[in-house]
Amino acid sequence: MERELALEIVRVTELAALASAPWMGRGDKHHADGAATSAMRAMFDSVSVRGTVVIGEGEMDEAPMLYIGEAVGSAQGPEVDVAVDPLEGTEIVARGLNNAMSVIAVAGKGSLLHAPDMYMEKLAVGPELAGKVSLSDPLEKTLHTAAEHLGKPVRELTVMLLDRDRHAHIVRTLREVGVRIKFLSDGDVAGALAPSFRKPASICTSARAARPRACWPPLRCAAWAARFRVV
Repeated sequence: MERELALEIVRVTELAALASAPWMGRGDKHHADGAATSAMRAMFDSVSVRGTVVIGEGEMDEAPMLYIGEAVGSAQGPEVDVAVDPLEGTEIVARGLNNAMSVIAVAGKGSLLHAPDMYMEKLAVGPELAGKVSLSDPLEKTLHTAAEHLGKPVRELTVMLLDRDRHAHIVRTLREVGVRIKFLSDGDVAGALAPSFRKPASICTSARAARPRACWPPLRCAAWAARFRVV
């Protein structure tokens, strides 16, 4: 991505985040999300791209803007696919907690997966494990493979996943193997990116409904693997 365009995109996410900030801790996730969405959509008009939203607010939300298929940008510049979540972690903001964020991914036209709203299983790892683990493998094998390549005992791994009842079988397996678990109340994008920001001692696995955001390529700043299957 051109440096100038990357900075324009950063400004869009910044404005969305600032617009949602006044709703922090007020227990109203819908107004927080609405404020971020309106700000992001308005700011997108200044971005020099001919963009099409391929992952957006989604059919399930019946969103009035930033919906899948909507054209965004100034209608000048490169043709790109755009994936957005104006406020990833609406409940986090409503409760005044950490790790909510405004998210945009941009890639050349035809580069981003356009998937319907559904539950998806995701696996994110740091650069040391990229290409070495797979969702098609049993979880126990994945953990032992990760430990081998990271050069540490399995019990020293930390796995992050969303704290959901539907993950009870995953938690049981993790407990049996003996890894540490860090539960995420909401906001799986933050969890998926976490292994890339430092020498990873963890992997992140999660499943959630709507907007399969973790299928976006990383924004050049980090290498991480993400593969999916419907659950």
